[in-house]
Order: sequence, then structure tokens, then C-alpha cells
Amino acid sequence: MSQNFVYSLTALIALLPASIYPYRHIAGQGGEGRSLFFWGALLLASIGPALWSLTQIAGRWHTGLSTALWVTITACMLIFTGLSLATRSAWRLSPLLLPYLLLVGTFATLAQQAPAPVLRGGAPVIWIDLHIGISVITYALLTLGAVASLASFLQERALKTKRPTPLTRFLPPVAESDRLQVGLLGASEAVLGVGLATGMAVLYYEQGVFLRPDHKTLLSLASFVVIGGLLLAHARIGMRGRKAARVVLIAYLLLTLAYPGVKFVTDVLLG
Repeated sequence: MSQNFVYSLTALIALLPASIYPYRHIAGQGGEGRSLFFWGALLLASIGPALWSLTQIAGRWHTGLSTALWVTITACMLIFTGLSLATRSAWRLSPLLLPYLLLVGTFATLAQQAPAPVLRGGAPVIWIDLHIGISVITYALLTLGAVASLASFLQERALKTKRPTPLTRFLPPVAESDRLQVGLLGASEAVLGVGLATGMAVLYYEQGVFLRPDHKTLLSLASFVVIGGLLLAHARIGMRGRKAARVVLIAYLLLTLAYPGVKFVTDVLLG
């Protein structure tokens, strides 16, 4: 068992308490609201992946799938922690978000042995680092937006069928879920736009062109258009619920294929 695998497994274990806490609360075994245990578990779930990610990218970026996933998990946890501190309802997304991140962390741990090439390019390092950082933040924001959209869909369906479940009683109300969804999607659209611009700048510096019709570029552009269309539809006709969730899922799938999906193909299937 390699040392890196042990470290990755440790970061994965750090996610466990925060993933379990909301379901203890749903089952009536946890404390009321955001207890001290919740904040402690959330802090642990943020620090564990963050330390491992910093170890992986210290000095220079590595483009392996496992590193990309752990950096994404770290970004999701940090943003989610900030949202939980800033709002009263964001923490209620934890039953959907944290188990999902635990699943992603499990996959990242299993992919630890996949090749992790060092990033190379002719553009200035600061531009490359900026572009990568923006890409990670974009994907994290869209992940949280997709979770908020799923919460809104589950709440709306429970209201229509008049069959609430312990999970839907725990999740944010429909109005709060919609507000979180729109805010997170708007933020991801803005950051994605900056990411596309910085990517064009890096590409122009290295190859003298602004766009290259590869999978990552085309999928990122498609995701930008889909998110923008959803935000416009929400503003014009109030699109929400199941229809909005489907569109968000499409945008999330496109960006997943553009970011970790391409790495999975190149590093695991072809590596």
C-alpha cells in the first residue's frame, strides 16, 4: 500500500463524520440545528481534503485525475462551509452534498495510482494557475448549484404528492432552494466566463489562436450556454423545479465531461 494511497484514504475518512451527521439528525438522533458537532465535522471534512490537495499541488500543478477530484472536493467544502456560515438554510443541503463528495473521494482514492503528469505549457505560470483555479471554483459552484436544484425538485415533488419524507423535511424550503440555486448558478456562470477568457489567453500565448475545437473547450462552451439559458428562462418565465433540475443536470454533465471526464479518459482509460 503506497504512502499516497494512505494519505488519500485519511482525507476520505475525514469526510465521514460530516456525511453521517445529517442522517443522524434526520433520524432524530442528532442535536437541534447546526450543533457544535456539525461545525467540528464540517471543519474536519474541509481540512482533511485541503491538506491532501495542498500536498499534491505543492510547488507545481499535477494534472492527474485523483488530484483534480481532491482539489474539487476541497473547493466544494470550503464554499459550502462559507455558505453555511452566511445563510441559515444552506447547511440543510448536507444530506445530498456530503455523501456525494464522499463518493467522489472514494473514486479519487481508488484512482490514486493513475498517472499524474506534471502540467507543462509555454504561457506564464500565473496565467496557467489562474485558469486552473478558476476552473476548479466553477466546477465547485456548479456542483453546489446542482445539489440545490435537486433539493428544490425533491421538495416540489413532496409538496405535489403531499408525501413529505424525513429527508424533504430536513432540506431547505422550495423558495430557499431556488434562491440558492439561482445564486450559485449565476456565480458559476460568471466565473466560467472568466475561466473561458483566461483559457483563451493561455491558448493564444502558447499557440497563437483563441479557440481550439477540442472536447474540453466545446463542452465548457456548451455548459456556459446552457447555464445562461436557464438563468434567462428563470428570469423571464420563472423556470424552476423538475424542468430547471433537468437543465442544471445537463449543464453539470457537460462540465463534468469537460473537466474530470477528459482526465478520466486520458489518465485512466488511455493512460
